[in-house]
Amino acid sequence: GIINSLKENSINNPELGMYWKEWDRPGYWWYQAPIESQALMIEAFTEISKDQNTIADLKTWLLKNKQTNNWETTKATAEAVYALLLQGTDWLSEERNVVINLGNTTINSKDENQEAGTGYFKKRIEGDKVKPEMGNIKVTILERTPSNLSLPNTSSTGLPSWGSVYWQYFENLDKITFAETPLKLSKKLFVEKNTDKGPVLTPINDGDIINIGDKIKVRIELRVDRDMEYVHMKDMRASAMEPTNVISEYKYQGGLGYYETTKDVSTNFFFNYLSKGTYVFEYPMFVTHAGNFSNGITTIQCMYAPEFTAHSEGVRVEVKAK
Repeated sequence: GIINSLKENSINNPELGMYWKEWDRPGYWWYQAPIESQALMIEAFTEISKDQNTIADLKTWLLKNKQTNNWETTKATAEAVYALLLQGTDWLSEERNVVINLGNTTINSKDENQEAGTGYFKKRIEGDKVKPEMGNIKVTILERTPSNLSLPNTSSTGLPSWGSVYWQYFENLDKITFAETPLKLSKKLFVEKNTDKGPVLTPINDGDIINIGDKIKVRIELRVDRDMEYVHMKDMRASAMEPTNVISEYKYQGGLGYYETTKDVSTNFFFNYLSKGTYVFEYPMFVTHAGNFSNGITTIQCMYAPEFTAHSEGVRVEVKAK
């Protein structure tokens, strides 16, 4: 009865696995320990229900948590490793053959130098060999057995696999288009003017002309779908704009603490811990020079898992003297 109740109150995510909503609110009390609690749940389901699919989903959440978070204590790490290696099926003993199709290019894991235990490998493709059709990516996971190395995987052990694709190239800042991962950024500039009803913000659209002396408000909206640690957000600005926040300091808003520092061409935000949710950041600037300028882009990246990165689109701003 208790196991069924736990299962009914759990959250099942196709990517993150199975967990409970209480894990999203970690704290300092003994009962607010999501890593240790998840490990205990894996042990309970292994001993009582013996449902391998459920156990695999529970273990998946632990692994995905480690992808973007630091297990803070030795106790949490020991509990998690115990649950992953000694409960359910033995993931380390299972070998998988991963076939990646990039258009007409095929990469087979059995032909690569894989890391023992994890099966990690990396393939680098030179720029002159990159073709447009490589944007069509297909990943197939095959079960490797002595008798057959080509049949699609049909086992129910739930062994997870993940990977990343990086495309590096040079482009003008104002030509960069919006891109997102589980991190999503949106940046907008506003002109702030005082009226008899108080300050009014008017959005700056592409092609709009602003004036020297205008007060500009930068608004950055950030959405993140999972907890992450050690995240850096960098907001570039046009060379015609000077921020008023020039003192680096630790700030706190909406339950989120972060360190903000202003550099020559950007304002930087450092998050030690970023809970899933939506956040809005604003800071003021003044227009100081006339001309046509690139306003740059806003980028964000999880330092613990560099594959989680996103950026806003690049725009240009035109300034004229009054």
